[in-house]
This record gives sequence, C-alpha cells and structure tokens, in this order.
Amino acid sequence: MAERFIDAETCAAQTGLSQDQILQWRSQGYTFVRGLIPESLVNALIDIASDLFPAGGSEAAEKMTSFGSSGALVFPSSYFEFNEVTLHPDLVRAVSQLLEIDTKEIRLSQSDLWPKFGRVATGALRDNTDQRMHVDYPNHYLTHPPVWQQPDAVELILYLSDYRDCGGSTAVVSRWGDEDPAYQWPIIDSPGIAGKNFINDRSQAERYLADLDSEVGDWRAGLYAREQYVAFQPGDILLYRHDTWHRGTPLKLGTRRFAHNMTFKKADSEWIGNMHPGWSWSAYRPDQSMERWIATCTVDQRTLIGFPPPGHGYWSRELIMAVQARYGPLGFDASAYLQGLQ
Repeated sequence: MAERFIDAETCAAQTGLSQDQILQWRSQGYTFVRGLIPESLVNALIDIASDLFPAGGSEAAEKMTSFGSSGALVFPSSYFEFNEVTLHPDLVRAVSQLLEIDTKEIRLSQSDLWPKFGRVATGALRDNTDQRMHVDYPNHYLTHPPVWQQPDAVELILYLSDYRDCGGSTAVVSRWGDEDPAYQWPIIDSPGIAGKNFINDRSQAERYLADLDSEVGDWRAGLYAREQYVAFQPGDILLYRHDTWHRGTPLKLGTRRFAHNMTFKKADSEWIGNMHPGWSWSAYRPDQSMERWIATCTVDQRTLIGFPPPGHGYWSRELIMAVQARYGPLGFDASAYLQGLQ
C-alpha cells in the first residue's frame, strides 16, 4: 500500500496553485497541496479543536459517531482564526484559479471543522469508520454536477493532523480521461442515489450493491483497486470536486484526526446549497458574533458569503445608510459601498 500514497506539493508564496496543480484538478479530479494557509493559523486551529473536542480513545469520543462537528465549529464561528482560515485570500485565489472566475464571483457554501476517531466499527449502516466509495454531490446539489469540463464548485479538506500518527487517509480515484469508465454519466451507482439505500459502511454498502446488480459490484471493486491515499500533514489541503470518487479510511485505534471541510461555488449556482446551518441562522445568536464579524471583516470576505459587493445594482445611497445604521455601532465602514455608487 505504501507506494499508493500521494504527497502534497508546495504552493509558491503569493502566486497560488501551479499550472500543473490546476491541470491535475481539472483533468484528474483533485490536487493535493501544501502552503496555502499560514502555519500560525493552522496551529491556532489545532489548539481550538483540541480544546473543543474529546481526546481519541476517550469515553466521550466513543459517543461521537456522526460526520461533521454537529454545529460545534462551523462558519461563522466565534473563533476569529477559524473565520480567517475559511475566507483566507490565498485559499480563495486557489479556488478562483480552478474555476477560472474572479474571486468576486465565488461564494462559500460549507465550512465545518470536525474530529474523526479511531475505533472499532460499530456495524451501523451509517458508520464512517471505513467509508464506501462515493461522490459528494447528492448532499450538496439539488440537481447533478455539470459536465466535467464545466465545474461549478470546489471542495477541499484542510488537514490538521498527521497521517503517520493517526492513519485515516482520504482515498481518491484519479480520472483517466473522457472515456474513463469510472467517470461516465450519470453518476448514480452509489448508495443513497437513484432510490438506493444510504449505507456508509464499506463492507455493507458493497454487499448491498452487488446483490442489486453484480455488474455494478464488479465495477465498484475496480474503483477500490485504483484508489490512492493522501499522506497528509498539518496544513495540507486536498482540493477535489463533488463528482470525484473518494472515501475516508479507518484511523488507528484510539487516535483522533482533525479535518476542516470547505466548499466554494460559483455565485450563480443556486442549485448548490449550504451544507450546515447558514449565515442567517447564525445572526440569531445572542452574542451577535455574526453581526460583529460582518461589521469588521473585509469587503471581499463579505462578498464571499453573499453580501452585495460595491457597485452592485442592489445598492442605493439610502440602502447603504440603512446597512450602516444596522452595523455601524459594531464598527462597519460603508465607504467602499458609497464609492461604488460613483
């Protein structure tokens, strides 16, 4: 198995992804990089997550069996560093390179940092200890991903642990070109799609699909034969797509892995929804952390969550002053939006 591990390639400072990395994502469905997020922010996230979630092998960890943080650490967060990583300009620049659009045309739709624990599989159908091979589009899209050459979103995993300590590498299947049998349309031969039962556990999922259709069972066995594993270290990022075949593999018993999942989409892709409770619900928090963040973040960061940018037809002087009245006591500066009227 060792020869099937993929090492991260370092990104050049201030320039984002290399042409080789961009081409790999567009043609093969993923690229695995290092250096997009400053080490100081990565370490801050590790400290936050370590304080927030239980230790590996603990009784509390045994009770956490679901995917995601269950709202414990999602955007927007009361933790400044979490929000800064989520909308870091170098990260957003990389997304714009992959989608070939301006950063102003990008919107955030997911940011969730969560732990996975090394444990013996429970046997439950939804157990994520050893995941079945899958694509992510069913719980992001109301529709189906567009043709391969016209992607409208970028998914990514920011790793905050070291695979040598905890295991749990993400397995990915490279696309081999337009005629690759692994990537033919429509993408429906996976649990939870086209009326099939949702089963997350690998062994039970594959048994179920093979019983439904032996040819599909053989085809999916071919996906596992081609999978490669990311050799992640803290700060490494796997950039992939909603239509990339991948899965989570088991962690070492008693260990813990932190991963920060994010998704960015084209602004006009309304069929891609938010993966967790959104920004509006966050504005219902008594501490007003969402409002305080909106008031003090950058103009570009506001735009990434759907706040109209300067110069947008939404704005009038009266409306800008109304927004100023709402957020001004928290530090909002409306000057960029006023200048956009000129």
